[in-house]
Amino acid sequence: MPFIIHGATGAQGGPLYASLRRAGLDAVAAVRDVAKFPDDTAVSIDNDSVDSLISAYRGADGVFIHLPQTSEAGRLQHARNIVQAIETAKPKRIIISTNGAIVDQPGSALQSSDDSAIMVLIRGVQDSGVSHAVVAPRLYLENLLLPMVFGPAQSEGVLRYPVAADYAVSWSSHLDVAEAAHKLLVDPTVSGVVGIGHQPGLVGADLAEGFSQQFGRDIRYEALLPEAFGDLIEPMIGPATASVVGLYKALAYAPDNVIRQETSAQEVLGLHPMSVQQWLNAMQA
Repeated sequence: MPFIIHGATGAQGGPLYASLRRAGLDAVAAVRDVAKFPDDTAVSIDNDSVDSLISAYRGADGVFIHLPQTSEAGRLQHARNIVQAIETAKPKRIIISTNGAIVDQPGSALQSSDDSAIMVLIRGVQDSGVSHAVVAPRLYLENLLLPMVFGPAQSEGVLRYPVAADYAVSWSSHLDVAEAAHKLLVDPTVSGVVGIGHQPGLVGADLAEGFSQQFGRDIRYEALLPEAFGDLIEPMIGPATASVVGLYKALAYAPDNVIRQETSAQEVLGLHPMSVQQWLNAMQA
């Protein structure tokens, strides 16, 4: 029976879909318009339609889910619809990606609120009784490919990003998330939250060193204020800029953004994230 992959045309679902297909597994892309998908292994879904979700999930060996980037009200409705579909269709296994939301640090300034869409989704899947696990990355290395970040690193030798130079982060790539999600889909013995990313976390100098190794020249890290970063990305993402700036302001209220060792993919799955240089090399391959 198939593995249903939400977002198989995107940055998260795409690498997972490809990984499952390479392994000879029956991966099916869950997309809005199957005519636009490059092969015939796709099923049409609409997160606003519970019936379409039920139809896609019924009989599935596993489903990989992450909520799309839209308004929080829209995400909440999608979460409720997905939970309703899971309760009805009862697929064998559910893997949720938090897409960077923090769900395993209760009491932290970074912890997602109980009424947030991601927590509603996780709690609903837990209550459904379906076997499940949660992959929980923090910041994505792919953020460093944004033109206003990557461009100056190449042209000026300065890697600028809106976290303090000494602020430790469990950076990971979408490829790391796919590797963990693949393993969790086929191994139902692991449940709960699995943190994805470097442990201990990387600081600015570590990022710069990875870039320096890859490009064979000295590159230094420079912290940006969140507002300055917002000015750079606003022409690209428009109204969504406010939420991005808000995220990086919130990060400053916590001592770091690092996954817990005991629930890390390293500890639970024996998987280690790519180094910055390995990731850059993979992106340029």
